[in-house]
Amino acid sequence: MNLDLNKIKQAQENIKGVARRTPLFYSSTFSNQSGYEVYFKCENKQKTGAFKLRGAYNKIANLTQEEKDKGVLASSAGNHAQGVAYAATAFDVKSTIVMPATAPQAKVQATKGYGAEVVQFGEVYDDCYGRAVEIQKETGATFVHPFNDEDVMAGQGTIGLEILEDLPEIDAIVVPIGGGGLISGIAVAAKAIKPDVKIIGVQPEIIASAKASVEAGKVVTVKGAKSLADGISVATPGDNSFKYIQKYVDEIVTITEDEISRAMFQLMERGKLIAEGAGASPLAALLAGKIKVDGKKVALLISGGNVDIAMVSKIINRELILQERRISFSVELKDKVGQLGSLITKIGELGANIVKARQEKNWEAKGLEYANVTFEVESQSKEHSMNILNALKEAGYDLRVINN
Repeated sequence: MNLDLNKIKQAQENIKGVARRTPLFYSSTFSNQSGYEVYFKCENKQKTGAFKLRGAYNKIANLTQEEKDKGVLASSAGNHAQGVAYAATAFDVKSTIVMPATAPQAKVQATKGYGAEVVQFGEVYDDCYGRAVEIQKETGATFVHPFNDEDVMAGQGTIGLEILEDLPEIDAIVVPIGGGGLISGIAVAAKAIKPDVKIIGVQPEIIASAKASVEAGKVVTVKGAKSLADGISVATPGDNSFKYIQKYVDEIVTITEDEISRAMFQLMERGKLIAEGAGASPLAALLAGKIKVDGKKVALLISGGNVDIAMVSKIINRELILQERRISFSVELKDKVGQLGSLITKIGELGANIVKARQEKNWEAKGLEYANVTFEVESQSKEHSMNILNALKEAGYDLRVINN
């Protein structure tokens, strides 16, 4: 194993002036919720919206001129794609990126915008990798692996250096883990500086390949559905990165899709931060009570913020419904002038925001002079929702709650 602190410090010099030194800040909100002193390392504020630029730039910086002339190639679900495209363009090197057909379009368009040629193929990263290998044989381009390359790991490891420089007394660093390159670099850097710091990996339970590999004592492949944390939906961890995981990572915990969604929502609402599924995974594990640390100071790595707006909208709607802050109900009214207006006024007085209202004028059991009106409203809390429903019932409205 050749990855060490010196190699990571050299990477830090290579990326200086290109990659941002992202902020590490204390969150009182999530500290109060968890009982730990919670700090966020915000790689969602990195150029290209994720940490991947660090490793990609370091890799290309270390290529010979002959290798650069042949171009570079990568396979990625999105963030590595953007990092390679940005870095290659900075060195005036041609880049070709193979991305899944299911990759978020925001990531695809951003990758093209950074100057890469994009080939979409397959459903998950592993499909892309196979296609990229074929293209490499045809073109002779240098393959920039997203996680199984020590130059890439060294670039990602600069995050560990920054965390320890900003907060030397940190007790634990919680890192999303897919193929293992990110956590390997961070773990090597952090353990070299502070051997007792705890390194915890987090990955989706539906495709927990790194955890399964650690338990088996060898690299194994785990077939699973694509997670909301698409950036860490990797069926097989890297064999190089796995060696560092075995040696330096203290624990790997898994999280559910519901826990990922909740963490993304919480980061938006309470932390004012946009994070993709992988980036929200460390917070998901913390909120689910799966992080156990003897010390108090815990750094959560928000690895990226590249998520489709349509997905953000779905998550917000879903979480509001699950928390019963968005409720639906129907009310039976007499089909007379003023009845609907009075009800809308009443709902407004109760502090609810009406999202939708639809009046059904079909035949009702009581006759044509009655109509059902269906409402979807937003409230401040579950308790507020219950108060709204109870107040309407007490006011004499014939009301039926609709389960979403």
